[in-house]
Amino acid sequence: MAGFSRSWIVFATLLVAAALLFLRGESGVAYAQSAPTSCSTSTSTSTSTSTSSPTSTNNFTAAALDTPGDGPAAAAAPPCLTGSDPSAGVNDVAKQRFNQMITNRVLGTVLLGINEQINCNDCVSAFGSVGSFSAGVHGRKNITDNLALLAGLAYTHYGENGYSVTAAPIGALALRYDFTDWGKSRPFFDIGTILTPYEKVRYRRSYQTSLGAVTVDGNTTAENYAVYGRAGWIGRISPRDEVAAAVEVWQLWQRVKGYTDQSIAFNPFDTTFNSGTDRTTLAKIGGQWTHLITNGIEGNINGGYVHAFGTQSGVVAAVTGQGMVTPTIGNQGWFEYGGRLGFRVSKGWVFDVFVNGTLGPQPVGNTAHGGIGLRINY
Repeated sequence: MAGFSRSWIVFATLLVAAALLFLRGESGVAYAQSAPTSCSTSTSTSTSTSTSSPTSTNNFTAAALDTPGDGPAAAAAPPCLTGSDPSAGVNDVAKQRFNQMITNRVLGTVLLGINEQINCNDCVSAFGSVGSFSAGVHGRKNITDNLALLAGLAYTHYGENGYSVTAAPIGALALRYDFTDWGKSRPFFDIGTILTPYEKVRYRRSYQTSLGAVTVDGNTTAENYAVYGRAGWIGRISPRDEVAAAVEVWQLWQRVKGYTDQSIAFNPFDTTFNSGTDRTTLAKIGGQWTHLITNGIEGNINGGYVHAFGTQSGVVAAVTGQGMVTPTIGNQGWFEYGGRLGFRVSKGWVFDVFVNGTLGPQPVGNTAHGGIGLRINY
């Protein structure tokens, strides 16, 4: 009986020892979780009692884990790279492309004699301008007493708000019908086109990240086309004055070839732009006044308000980590202005100083393109 009791005592002692070893093993796990290697972000929401609810993308709370005094602290996860809005840089490119369409048209209207009187003799003018570099020739030829041909060709280089256009030839052609047999006050009509079949373009986009700002360029080619119709009224109010008012409707297209960002050291939101076509419709109401200041000096001022509607941006961009971005451009409005002073240096020869530009909010903005020209009337 005594041997039996001793056996139970030994057996119970072994059970207690095993239990103690098991419990010590559980506590000896020692919080052996590996440090997270993926990036984590945390946000907090506060109420009037200043409480917060941290969250994390790796399913661990952003707060430090409570550990025993002898347990190791959990390692902090590296921060995630974030951007304020990487798509904002893509939206800027869409605005640059809209500005490009409008500037191309403004430069093209110089070739159609926007700074000259509605009705005048045959002439040819060679010119150069700054603000946007442009050099070319334009003129008019009266086919009949009522019908005139307006045409011009120029080589341009211009830029605004981060983009730059180089190696861009612009051609313009229009017909004007002036009801001269109606007398001093009469209607006139224009129909024409502006063509830029090729241009080198550099677009620039910028965005902010948690590690700093990024600015990256992209190089590609583009082409611009425009057609328009104009209806107006001309008045010869004196032998030295001609005034005119008109309404114009334009349709613009701009085709841009696809491209990718240039390779730079740090561009986490690298972007690829698909080929696409920008388009918009413009309605303009404006007027002009040509005045013979002295027998040797003449002047012209012109201007109007332009409203753009039905605009469709052709920008479709694939942004790394963001997906597809397709910006939109709403209706826009701005003023256009122009002016010219002509100095008659000899019979049939006129030296011109001119300026044309826009006034308004972005993406069109305030621009000015000035130049000089030598005009021959014959």
